Amino acid sequence: MTAYRMMNWAPAALLALLATTAPAAMALNPTPAHHVVQLSASAEQEAVQDWLTVVLTHRAQAANPAAVQRQLQAALDQALRHIRPRVQAGELEMHTGGVTVQPRYSHEGQIVGWHGQAELIVQGRGVARIAATAGDTPGMAVSSMAFSLSRHARQALEAQIRSEAIGRFRQTAQQVARDFGFAGYTLREVSVTEGGQELAVRARVMMAAGAQTAMTDTPVSVEPGKTLVQVTVAGSVQLQ
Repeated sequence: MTAYRMMNWAPAALLALLATTAPAAMALNPTPAHHVVQLSASAEQEAVQDWLTVVLTHRAQAANPAAVQRQLQAALDQALRHIRPRVQAGELEMHTGGVTVQPRYSHEGQIVGWHGQAELIVQGRGVARIAATAGDTPGMAVSSMAFSLSRHARQALEAQIRSEAIGRFRQTAQQVARDFGFAGYTLREVSVTEGGQELAVRARVMMAAGAQTAMTDTPVSVEPGKTLVQVTVAGSVQLQ
């Protein structure tokens, strides 16, 4: 009697066991995908750099750090009063940069004085206005100047190029499917990468500390370079 009941329920128990373990086994050993192709496509376009960033610097030295700090603060206040009326969002923007005060040492390692510098950053799309401001701000000298592509211009260009790159990816996928004798494809996974590089050396001025002088009423000559904006679409498709 007992043996008959064990033989009667054994198949049902076995089926229940298979039903619970089969999904786990399939998850651990998924069926390999067939007819999967890895593809990539890209689009790119040149753009003239439209954003100019100028770093203005004032240097000071004195016998004690407090005197140096007072000189730097006075120079910054004067420069801010001079530039503030010219500020216009997107065209000419400004903000203070780093301020440092450090000791000067003799050959014997003794402190013989203090020196420091204060920075003021002027930037925007108004290239002519920024160049004139960089040249006539009292007490400040240009320590660096660089062109780049503004965020607004980059985003607009990337949106345009992204659509072009996606279109090329789809066209390539369809052509590959046809070449292999399939009617079409389904998208499995995809990634979009945005980047770029400068095609020309940026208009940039770097001056040695001893060469920096006040540039009152001296306009700064500037010439923008170009940036290559690129979008790449890569992923895999399954041919059908």
